[in-house]
Amino acid sequence: MSYSVQNIRNVCLLGHSGSGKTALAESLLLMTGAIDRMGRAADGNTVCDYDQEEIKRQISLSTAIAPLEYKGCRINLLDTPGAFDFAGEVMEALRAADAAIIVCSAKDGISVGLEKAWKYCEERNMPRFLYISKTDEENSDYNATFNALRERFGKKVAPVVVPIWDENKKVTGIIDVLNKRAYEMQNLKRTEIEIPADKVSVVTEFNDALKESVAETSEEFMDKFFGGEDFTYAEMIQGLRQGVRELSLFPVMCGSAINCLGSLMLMDDIVELLPNPAEGNYHKATKADGETEEFVVSPGGVPTAYVFKTISDQYGKYSFVKVLSGTITPDMPMTNARTGSTEKLGRLYTIRGKKTTEVKELTCGDIGAIAKMEKVKTGDTLCDARKVVALKQIPFAEPCYSVAIVPKTRGQEDKIAQGLNRLNEEDPSFSVTNNAETHQMVLSCAGDMQVDVLVSKLKSRFNVEAETQPTRVPYREKIRKTVQKQGRHKKQTGGSGQFGDVWIRFEPNPEAEEMEFAEEVFGGSVPKNFFPAVEKGLREACVHGPLAGYPVVNLKAVLYDGSYHPVDSSEIAFKTAAQLAYKAALPEANPVLLEPVGELKVTVPDSYMGDVIGDLNKRRGRVMGMDPTGDGDQVITAEVPMAEMGSYAIDLRAMTQSRGSFTFHFVRYEDCPPAAQEKAIAEAKAEKE
Repeated sequence: MSYSVQNIRNVCLLGHSGSGKTALAESLLLMTGAIDRMGRAADGNTVCDYDQEEIKRQISLSTAIAPLEYKGCRINLLDTPGAFDFAGEVMEALRAADAAIIVCSAKDGISVGLEKAWKYCEERNMPRFLYISKTDEENSDYNATFNALRERFGKKVAPVVVPIWDENKKVTGIIDVLNKRAYEMQNLKRTEIEIPADKVSVVTEFNDALKESVAETSEEFMDKFFGGEDFTYAEMIQGLRQGVRELSLFPVMCGSAINCLGSLMLMDDIVELLPNPAEGNYHKATKADGETEEFVVSPGGVPTAYVFKTISDQYGKYSFVKVLSGTITPDMPMTNARTGSTEKLGRLYTIRGKKTTEVKELTCGDIGAIAKMEKVKTGDTLCDARKVVALKQIPFAEPCYSVAIVPKTRGQEDKIAQGLNRLNEEDPSFSVTNNAETHQMVLSCAGDMQVDVLVSKLKSRFNVEAETQPTRVPYREKIRKTVQKQGRHKKQTGGSGQFGDVWIRFEPNPEAEEMEFAEEVFGGSVPKNFFPAVEKGLREACVHGPLAGYPVVNLKAVLYDGSYHPVDSSEIAFKTAAQLAYKAALPEANPVLLEPVGELKVTVPDSYMGDVIGDLNKRRGRVMGMDPTGDGDQVITAEVPMAEMGSYAIDLRAMTQSRGSFTFHFVRYEDCPPAAQEKAIAEAKAEKE
């Protein structure tokens, strides 16, 4: 069944890992009859955590979609992972959602995950609810959590649902503040009860606060409020809805997913207070001529759909889309704004967890999936040929934790590369590169957990076992003084022999990175036709330096003398002679190792500045500057040797409780200090052995 855009809500569940997002989705599905029994993450049978890896680890690793029908509305829930390594999945969900529910547990109060979720919503001006979960569990404290939210986010945080608890602080029911009605759950059925006498004053106080919030949304309401008139229910809803849309009000709900307490009330509020896709975040679109314009979500417009996620498993490939305009149907030809080519749409599905249901159409504002779109990638905009526009790409964070990945059995490199390419279609937040210099396949991710999951998926899906190693640092070598040496190659066996003899001067050349070759030969002591052979011999030799076998840079080699034999001299003999001169000269030319240095930009809250700077000093880093961002964070800019950055992603997380983030880019090569040089040479030797 298809819904009009007014009756669709796309809501993503955000929050710290373990705050109860998947369980909340499960309880909403149960209360609307979408499932007939409640799954548990610990049993591996929830709708949203269906992947083998998720079942094994008992946490969400990717965004799952769970549509449900409630009071004539279609609510598309997007359940996102809370683990920070999978923030890319959260970015995808935020692109498809029009509003968010930030879930925080009554046991933990304000967590880093909640702070991050709030920040993501702020950056996108996204309307949001706060949902306090696990209110009926041991050691939970609704009041402490609510007060922490109030203190952190101010008066805009307004409770629309308050819990009722018994003398042991155990939550037994909830009160709907707006309607002043109380409920408890009996065998998963909601029953209305009397509001406890000690709660009447609290409910009145919160109800008045809501009226005040509503009054602030328009002049007319303000006059009515100060005139002492009561608002009608419709006016209350209209005012609250406007407050939520304008971000002047963030309603707080609470409940317990396990016994579904508060679940129906949460859905009432989703339907009544959250924006539909036509009122949701406005999108910027780039037209074919490069101009940007505002993109209007409209059911009557030409068909446009945005691909916000891809799943590519053993059953095939699904491109998850949000229809932003018009209606799409199977076999419809659409233009991919990224490639300009026309794609014929495959079959259309709505997806709940891993269960797919084929549909005849997807209407404006709805979320679904298109099967077998081989050339379509996450972030693509599919448009009608009459109006081709590209919506902004999803802002994935730059992957900052790199490891080398190798097969356990030799010769399976191609299998790993193919597997990672397939996984990259699903998760564009990591990257794979073949480093020609260090001869390693380098996997760059958000952290060690994402690496671990990818290695696991390679085994379970593509049947290839891989292991990870530290990435090698691409050092260089150079010389610091001028040395001249003879290289003489003479081989006399029966028949024609080999003879080449050269004198070469090796000098430091800071101007050019590549070796510069010159000749100053007088009187034809080395015939001209052998010069290219000498140069070739030297270029081949420069790949391995005298200290640790790294490429030699900043070198000038001048051929200035030599001798030859009219019969026995050949190109190969002169090439060998040049290499002998190189081998003899360079160890005496005061060689030094050069290490790559990069620019590091770390964003951390003020309170961690001391720890982070102290740690950078230990890593031989030079702090170049500090800039406040204006929201309590500082950006520290520093130059740090690449060799000291291997575990930085994990160390920074530990230092800042996951609040810090960073980017790191290569800038230049610098002379390596003696202690670091010894260490690098020892490592290179050990690797050779």
